[in-house]
Amino acid sequence: MKVLVSGASIAGPALAMWLVRNGVDVTVVEKAPDIRPGGQAVDFKGPTHRTVLERMGVWGDLVAAQTARSDVRLIDARERVKAVMPGEFLGGDLEIRRGDLARILHQHAAPHADFVFGDEIVGLTETADGVTVAFAHRPTERFDLVVGADGIHSAVRALAFGPEEAHLEQLGHYYAVADAEVPSNGEVRDLADGRAIQYGYNEPGRYAVLGDTKAPLFFVFRADQAAYDRRDPDSQKEFLAQHMAGMGWRVPEMVRAAVDAPEFYLDAIARTRMTSFTRGRVALLGDAGYANTLGGFGTGLAVVGAYVLAGELEAARGDHAAAFAAYDRRMGPLSKVARRANAGPFLAPPSALRIRMRDLIFASGPLFRGMMRLTEAFATDPGLPDYRFRVSA
Repeated sequence: MKVLVSGASIAGPALAMWLVRNGVDVTVVEKAPDIRPGGQAVDFKGPTHRTVLERMGVWGDLVAAQTARSDVRLIDARERVKAVMPGEFLGGDLEIRRGDLARILHQHAAPHADFVFGDEIVGLTETADGVTVAFAHRPTERFDLVVGADGIHSAVRALAFGPEEAHLEQLGHYYAVADAEVPSNGEVRDLADGRAIQYGYNEPGRYAVLGDTKAPLFFVFRADQAAYDRRDPDSQKEFLAQHMAGMGWRVPEMVRAAVDAPEFYLDAIARTRMTSFTRGRVALLGDAGYANTLGGFGTGLAVVGAYVLAGELEAARGDHAAAFAAYDRRMGPLSKVARRANAGPFLAPPSALRIRMRDLIFASGPLFRGMMRLTEAFATDPGLPDYRFRVSA
């Protein structure tokens, strides 16, 4: 079987690792010229995520590359602490920079799969026995299956399922991440035990986070429309500056640093509106199928989804229709949180009262413990199968 995977960030390499154990010929195509470094921290939580990562054989590498546990002190403009978001809430059981995670997964998958950087899928033609794929640069090629693991703005989803606006729901908030250093102004950002401290400042509808030199600047804000060009970083930086203008504390300094940063990313907080992630010989994986930006579950869903998709293909002995149906059945309930949660109003509440109510969750032991139990329950699948692959890790 020949399988083409679009996307070499997290879901794509994870799927490739599993498919090659089934004896599948895997090609991974990625639009970017290389694995993207840096980026925001992502996390894994609960026994299901850890079980899959251990079966992949990458848990130890991820532990070695994990970030320091970071608490976010929620402050006012005079830097008085109103509440603390504990690192256990923000970082789950294991937190790691997105770029480090992608690098580790690529290192494990690259010896066994063909990775093609600097190219992308521009056309799909499905027949009874395969999919003919047109690329931007390389020659047209036929594959048995195509998997879109190419993120929330998936080109594969648009080609196989229809326009983005039919499947992606914008939630009215936006976020930006910038790898930029803002000098200390007397605040403590590192503790003796290796934990880090970040400072989160809110005004109604806006949120800015300043951390240590290894942590990117982070912003969340409310906006009525996406008045920027998604392919133009300067347009994105101007959009951020406009919506952060007039904020107090050190936000003006942070915005200036973000605008000057070479590594900058901005996008809408959005979620997919899909209950089926397969069509014909095409499947969607990770954010392409079950995105929930900043919801805290996307990375874990991506690695679990890769395990389930590869496992069902092996269990069905190459019958992709049966395997895809089983994949849809299992990932539907697991991805339900991606179709419900909205991190925007939680991180950037719309009023001073809502900000105080949000802070109360972290100031109250029972409320916080209840929220932690709920998030772990969302991330856990007690019935996850132990798929049998032909080649062990």
